[in-house]
Amino acid sequence: MLTSVDRLLFVRRVPIFNELRDDFVVRLASVMNELSYPANYSIFKQGEEGRSLYIVVSGKVKVHIGETKLAEVEQGKYFGEMAVFDTQPRSATATTVDPCECLELTQEQLYDAIEETPEIAVNIIRELSRIIRRLNESINH
Repeated sequence: MLTSVDRLLFVRRVPIFNELRDDFVVRLASVMNELSYPANYSIFKQGEEGRSLYIVVSGKVKVHIGETKLAEVEQGKYFGEMAVFDTQPRSATATTVDPCECLELTQEQLYDAIEETPEIAVNIIRELSRIIRRLNESINH
């Protein structure tokens, strides 16, 4: 389990939150749920309803469709963000590679955060655009 200071420092380093004011990051970090998962555990499955994004505190998570690996998410990175925004079923499955600790940010918490600090939406759009660019590059090579 993270102390409140460790949690704040950890959340501060996550790309979508790193440009936000400290007081805002403190509030956001304080409402996130801390979750522990064993190795080879499905955090969510393709097709399920999704209302949370997850930030890896420790361990590693594989995001995949069937046997096709889309990404491996390590400490300080996040996954599950698409379903939070488009309210569509999960487009992939997220399975722990190692035992993992994650912070969970629910859709409601995120929307409250965006309402209070709209810059977070710009940060998220920027990060999603980078992901799409990387996917485009991988398809073109």
